[in-house]
Amino acid sequence: MASSRTYAWIAGAFILVLGIYAVASLTLPAGQSLTTFGNIAQCLVPLLANAGLLLNAGTPHWRRNVFWMLAALSCTLWMIGQFQWTYYEVYLHQPLPDMYPGDIIFFLCGIPLMAALALRPHLKRSEIRLRFGYIDFALLLAWWIFLYAFVVLPWMYAEPSLGPYNFTFDLINTIQSMVIVVGLGALWLRSRGAWRNVYANLFGSQSLHMLSSLMINVAIDLKVYHTGSLYDLPLVASFLWFGAAGLIAYKNATALDDSSESASAEGSDRKKGESIVASRLAMAAVVSLPVFAVYTIRFAHDSPAVREFRLMSILLAAVPLGFLVFVRQHLADRDRSRLLARAEQSVENLQRLQAQLVQTEKLVSLGQLAAGAAHEINNPLTAILGYSDLLADDASLPEKARAISVKIRDQARRTKTLVGNLLSFARQVPAERTLLDLNTVVTNAVQLRALDLRNSGTKIELKLESVLPGVRGDGNQLMQVFFNIVNNAVDAMESHNGGGTLTIKTMRDRANVAILFSDTGPGLKEPHRVFDPFYTTKPIGKGTGLGLSICFGIVQEHAGKILCYNSQTGGAVFRVDLPAVLAALPTRDSQAVTTVAVKNP
Repeated sequence: MASSRTYAWIAGAFILVLGIYAVASLTLPAGQSLTTFGNIAQCLVPLLANAGLLLNAGTPHWRRNVFWMLAALSCTLWMIGQFQWTYYEVYLHQPLPDMYPGDIIFFLCGIPLMAALALRPHLKRSEIRLRFGYIDFALLLAWWIFLYAFVVLPWMYAEPSLGPYNFTFDLINTIQSMVIVVGLGALWLRSRGAWRNVYANLFGSQSLHMLSSLMINVAIDLKVYHTGSLYDLPLVASFLWFGAAGLIAYKNATALDDSSESASAEGSDRKKGESIVASRLAMAAVVSLPVFAVYTIRFAHDSPAVREFRLMSILLAAVPLGFLVFVRQHLADRDRSRLLARAEQSVENLQRLQAQLVQTEKLVSLGQLAAGAAHEINNPLTAILGYSDLLADDASLPEKARAISVKIRDQARRTKTLVGNLLSFARQVPAERTLLDLNTVVTNAVQLRALDLRNSGTKIELKLESVLPGVRGDGNQLMQVFFNIVNNAVDAMESHNGGGTLTIKTMRDRANVAILFSDTGPGLKEPHRVFDPFYTTKPIGKGTGLGLSICFGIVQEHAGKILCYNSQTGGAVFRVDLPAVLAALPTRDSQAVTTVAVKNP
């Protein structure tokens, strides 16, 4: 919250300005000097109010920014009207005409503030549908202009009469101010925390502005008002209060953020309610035109000139209001169509996900069966390794028999390694971040995938950098990432031209370890979409579109990056960057280049 010293400075400045204005009003005689002082002061106080309000328009929250800018626009419109008043009294040295067309500016200054109230900035939202906001503001502006033309302007143009003109202007201006006061009061009572304080200050300043405007208008009608008199003191105080409200809100910006977070829990039902209210008000604006027409023809006891003027204003207002309602409905229909398409797509994705979950359950059962079989395979493998070691070390056997025993031992060890990789890949264990050698992880993933290679034209070439830093992560998850990428590349090459070469290269790139997967397949049709969930180019039943999406999430969890693009020579390239650990793993003698073919010895 703002400190007590800040409130003291605001109150002191408030009292000082009002005191100066009151002293000038009491000491200066009624005349040109007092008029000039009053006009200049009343041009400056809306400017001060703007400065205080616009301090809050630089936040990351668009709804809040628009709220404060609209509030400042109300003060700006009043300042423009005051400039006109100053032009007549200070520059031309003559009073403003009794029925002045520029009075509509003083009337319209409340419309931006009414639009600001509809934003309810204490409700924090992730976005603002600005298109509907603009249209709603235009509808509000057009309807109030029509109302002014219907109620006030007939007594200026159709049948000029000062008495009815002053009465209708005061009436409609007071009604508009009361609507704003009621709206601010409702927000004051319904908000909490720092926003409650903000709305309370705005409610007080607007109430004082309404009373001061009404008092000045009545004084003008009674011919007892002159600029710079004490009648202006409440008006000056109201603008100073507006500026103080903006300054207090600026000092409480952090508290406003906290209270906005709590208010955001009101959820989607409130958004739906806002949309319904806005559409209902838009329709009410159009429906009100026939109501005014019926009143003019059947119930009003005006002269024919006034009746004709009002009917013409109704006809002219029907065009822009009807057009704005049509545009709003058109945009709403487009949004509904887009939301319907998204809903249909979501249903399809859910159906595919359901099918994938069923398939996953089958794969889990199959994985458990394979894991059990792998454990059983390990037992005879152990015996094979033991007997092959005995045969290879038996000096009484011929050299040829011993060489065959060595080959049997090597292939048994290779089989045991592949079974171990299969068990590690199928085992569901919590993620454990350890120091890894990515060359080993890549090699294990390739060996696991090479078990299923049947096309003699498909081969995997490894270019592993010998001096490669370690990476901290979960080996099982990273092997899943590499296995998916390798699997997709092999499938793409076999479906394209029956085979090809996948080159896997590891290297150090600044503070990262990079793994590049380059194939000779057809390339990627939409590289920017390959990591989207459910996006796949494989036939129905073969691909679910979840593999690369899962890979993207795993790499993100490891603080790395994964991207893809098409090579200039054809084929797709996937690159995985993972942050390196400063402590390097033991180096190899030279760069390892291995080719894994379909048929293994």
